[in-house]
Amino acid sequence: MSHVLREAEWSLAREAAVLSAKVLSAETLPLSQCTDRTLACDVAALVDLPTYETSAMDGFAVAGRAPWKIVGDVKAGTPMHEELLEGTAVRIATGAVIPAGTFGVIRWEIAEVVDGMLTGEVLARGDIRPAGVESRKGEIIAPVGTTLSPAWIGLLASAGHDELQVTRRPRVEIILLGDEIQLEGIPTDGLVRDALGPQLPGWLTRMGAEVVSLNYVEDELSLVVDAIGEASQRADVILTTGGTADGPRDHLHEAIAQLDGEIIVDRVKVRPGHPMLLARVGGVSLLGLPGNPQSAIVALMTLGAPVIDSLLGRTVKELEKVTTRNEIKAREDFTRLVLGNVRGGIFEEGEHLGSAMLRGLAHSSGFAVATQPTCAAGSIVAWLPLP
Repeated sequence: MSHVLREAEWSLAREAAVLSAKVLSAETLPLSQCTDRTLACDVAALVDLPTYETSAMDGFAVAGRAPWKIVGDVKAGTPMHEELLEGTAVRIATGAVIPAGTFGVIRWEIAEVVDGMLTGEVLARGDIRPAGVESRKGEIIAPVGTTLSPAWIGLLASAGHDELQVTRRPRVEIILLGDEIQLEGIPTDGLVRDALGPQLPGWLTRMGAEVVSLNYVEDELSLVVDAIGEASQRADVILTTGGTADGPRDHLHEAIAQLDGEIIVDRVKVRPGHPMLLARVGGVSLLGLPGNPQSAIVALMTLGAPVIDSLLGRTVKELEKVTTRNEIKAREDFTRLVLGNVRGGIFEEGEHLGSAMLRGLAHSSGFAVATQPTCAAGSIVAWLPLP
């Protein structure tokens, strides 16, 4: 068994999470189904962009010197196959192919036409968009690991692609542990309304994963072992909530041991979210989230997001820096993740930040990462955005 990171420093725990998972296999999908998916390989342009020399404006393509006799029209998508003769011009639409022999394009709004004759100022190759000015055929225009926004889809379509190789979405099975969970309605008799089951699938989907199962399991060791063992046969990631500490009903460590699993990170020196856990069971990543709702999301962002990024083959990006508006205090030797928002590069701390609270999370767009016991107002800290 490899060395276990116990009470790990926050950034080291994230590095361990990145290294703990390998990229999944690829699948080929139609371009229309690739939005928000991750490229499994570099993608090159199949044609020059633009493919043809085209007009940048509505106007007139002219040959030779003024005046020019207007001899026809060139529409976008309908090229003129004859060479444009000296002393002649054709009306041309934006994006239409430039006829051979063209000197330049006169914009519609500055052209002067009298009795079929055109005059106006024109520069050599004026308002002509050269072929290949955006990219050349064979040029890599989308690197492996790119998350495909609608803009990327448009670019790759224009470059001639009908389908793409993308990394398979990580399959996640969620196991929510606890005897005190009430699934609907107003909680009574000491029970608490489940707030993680409804929200975790949304976060995971935004991260690029696919939630294939969500199960509620009582805090009985045999039930926990069975649930994790079964999930390890189907999932790429198992995500559990609760049971990560050392209480009499916390069975996650023992369950991992009984399944011959390997713990990679056991607790992270961060608040909230300290008793989080990362392990491998049956070759599958297991992420143990604390039971308190905000602590669970901190753990998901600390260890879960790097694991999913690695499975998708995404490049790990360095966190942006922001400036604190107010002083932030943290526990000695602990990193503190503080919910809030960034406005104009300035971090503003949220309210209702207790580990069991969700109101602050609902009003925030990410976490400031405070690594010192005291970060004075105006300090520079890392910014961890929520998905």
